[in-house]
Amino acid sequence: MNIHIRKADPTDAPAAVPLIIDAIGDIAEQMTGEQQPEAVVRELIGLFKREDNRHSYLTTVVAEREGAVAGVMVLYSGESAVELDGNLEDWLSIKTKEDIEIPPEAHSDEYYIDTVCIHPDFRGQGIGTLLLAHAEEVALQAGFSKISLNVELEKEAAIRLYKRVGYRVSEPWMIYGEKFHHMLKSL
Repeated sequence: MNIHIRKADPTDAPAAVPLIIDAIGDIAEQMTGEQQPEAVVRELIGLFKREDNRHSYLTTVVAEREGAVAGVMVLYSGESAVELDGNLEDWLSIKTKEDIEIPPEAHSDEYYIDTVCIHPDFRGQGIGTLLLAHAEEVALQAGFSKISLNVELEKEAAIRLYKRVGYRVSEPWMIYGEKFHHMLKSL
């Protein structure tokens, strides 16, 4: 299997954004202030092409196989999440004319995997495991000794994968009123 993991660039938006939406589900509506699927995609593509928010190409890596985007991962430090989400809150507040607060998803001393999604055509080929290993390298290079992620309680296959590669459930977590497992791995 020839998989190439690289930093995303703005031109990856059309391939990466649908995978991000697949991973985050209804949270995409909260992050874009939109309800219609086409509008959610359009706004996330715009956010992906920007450099100042959690959904930016700067926080994203892609896994390529045979020239196709086979998977995507969004990751950043818990400490940088404050600024990234603050920028997103400001943008959403102007757009919706409402006071927006994005719930925190990680502790400041953790490197955080926000999103991992493998294209359906490439699932079951170990790409998710490769992306998780890449995230650990990035976290270590950034000086972090812990890496975390949140997973919905009903995503049993994902939970098994995360446990298999060394994550453990560290605490319950709420994101937009939904329950998640906050999973942690020491590096």
